[in-house]
Amino acid sequence: MAAAGILCYAGAYVFITYDDYDHFFEDVYTLVPAVVIIAAGALLFIIGLIGCCATVRESHCGLRTFVFILLLVFMTEVGVVVLGYIYRAKVEDDVNGSIQKVYNEYNGTNSNSQSRAIDYLQRQLQCCGIHNYSDWRYTHWFEASKNNSVPISCCNAKVGGLCTGSLVRPEELYQEGCEALVVKKLKEIMMYVIWSALTFAGMQILGMLSACVVLCRRRNDPAYQLLITGGTYA
Repeated sequence: MAAAGILCYAGAYVFITYDDYDHFFEDVYTLVPAVVIIAAGALLFIIGLIGCCATVRESHCGLRTFVFILLLVFMTEVGVVVLGYIYRAKVEDDVNGSIQKVYNEYNGTNSNSQSRAIDYLQRQLQCCGIHNYSDWRYTHWFEASKNNSVPISCCNAKVGGLCTGSLVRPEELYQEGCEALVVKKLKEIMMYVIWSALTFAGMQILGMLSACVVLCRRRNDPAYQLLITGGTYA
C-alpha cells in the first residue's frame, strides 16, 4: 500500500511540475505516462487489500486473483516505461516548436499568461532568452519597448536590485538560454517517471513470485489434498 502511495505521488509530481512549463510544449499526450502511473498506483492499493485478505484467510481463489491483477499492473508499468521513452525523445522537438511562439507573445504584463510563464521560467531556471539574452532583440516586446533592455527576470539574482535589464551591462544578466534548460528539466521529469515505473515493476515481479510460492505450497499440502479429494485423516 505504501508503494501505491509512492506511485500516485510520482504521477502527481509530474503533473504539478509540468504545469509550470505547460506553455512550452504542445503535445498534451506527454502527460499520458503520469496518468497511467497514477491509475496503476490506485489499482495497486486495491491489490494490496486483496493480497492481505487472501493471505490471512489462506484463500486459494483470492491469491490467484492477486497474482492476476499484479500481472496487469506489471504490464501497465511496462507500458509506462515504453511511453516514457517515446515522449522523452519528443520533448526537444516539442519545446523547439513552441518556445519561439511564447517569447513572441510576451508583453511584460501580469495579465498575460505567456509573460508570467516566461518570467517564472527565467527566474526559476536562471536563464535568459531562448539561446541567450540577445534573442530578446528579435521579439515584439523589445521592438515596442525601445529601451535596449530585457525583462527584469533576466537579471542575475547575485547582482541584486541594481540590475535594470539593460543590454549595455550584459554581465548582470543570466548568460544561459532557456530552451536547453527546459528540455533538460522535462527529460529529467520523464526519467523520474520511467525509473519509478521500473522500480515498482520489479516489486510486482517479487509479489507475483511470492504469491505463486504460497499457491504451490498449499497445493502440495497433504491437508489441502485431502480437502479437495473429499478424504479425511485417520
